[in-house]
Amino acid sequence: MDEQELKNMVKNILTEMTNQEKNTESQSKDSESITNEDSDQVLDDITKIDLRKQFLVPHPHDREGYLKMKSFTPARLGMWRSGTRYKTASVLRFRADHAAAQDAVFSDVDPKLPKSMGFIMTQTTCQTKDEYITRPDRGRKFTDEMVSKIRSHTQKHPKIQMIVGDGLSSAAIEANVREIIPAIKQGLKVYGLDFDESNVIFVKYCRVGAEDHIGEITDADVVCLLVGERPGLVTAKSMSAYIAYRPTRGMPEARRTVVSNIHDGGLPAVEAGAYIAELLDKMLRLKKSGIDLKTVDNETK
Repeated sequence: MDEQELKNMVKNILTEMTNQEKNTESQSKDSESITNEDSDQVLDDITKIDLRKQFLVPHPHDREGYLKMKSFTPARLGMWRSGTRYKTASVLRFRADHAAAQDAVFSDVDPKLPKSMGFIMTQTTCQTKDEYITRPDRGRKFTDEMVSKIRSHTQKHPKIQMIVGDGLSSAAIEANVREIIPAIKQGLKVYGLDFDESNVIFVKYCRVGAEDHIGEITDADVVCLLVGERPGLVTAKSMSAYIAYRPTRGMPEARRTVVSNIHDGGLPAVEAGAYIAELLDKMLRLKKSGIDLKTVDNETK
């Protein structure tokens, strides 16, 4: 076989593989087309595709069973491949989700948000985002100046002290806090409880342990911290609530009660607010949180 014949053979193989790939993609009803035939055309936002419904496997043995399995998880199932590589749609979505996660970690919460909600603006001993990421211990405490500000701007010995912290996802706070704060207040009314929104503390460069220091400063009965969680490839907008009865610095983590996965694809903010209100009432009545609260619940069942 001479050089020209070899080139022709390679060309024929590549042409055949390209045609097979086009046929496979056209047979998949849920395959998302990523084409740009017109140079002026704007591509759709690939992050709007629901991963639970995107299905790129050609000729599946049990299509309905596969789709049912996918409906229970946003995991990247049924992405298929082109040779030994992921398909273009899968690669682009992975890179987009990874970029969103990085943005959530390295960006700050828009300062207009806490100010518009009347929160008390504070900051831990961290001075920069890099310091916050590399020195978690500094995100758990406040300077003497900041301690004085918290004391002078908050109520003394409140039943409930609410805190909002940026944590590891600014996107989570911006996506959920406007809905969850009113939901908690509304839920507390059922139990004859409330908190002053102007008494809510916003903490920049916040780690979970910051609520322990604030608990000591305010002498609150129960402290509830709403904080952005470390983002993943499923969502960059997940928030958690860390709640503790009379928290103190150095206390074991087992004394905390956690409500996690608060986002539009998990536990919706409004529903989470109602559940948190129930927990706050229970902690105040039983004077317990974390494992101790769980133990009491099990004993009463």
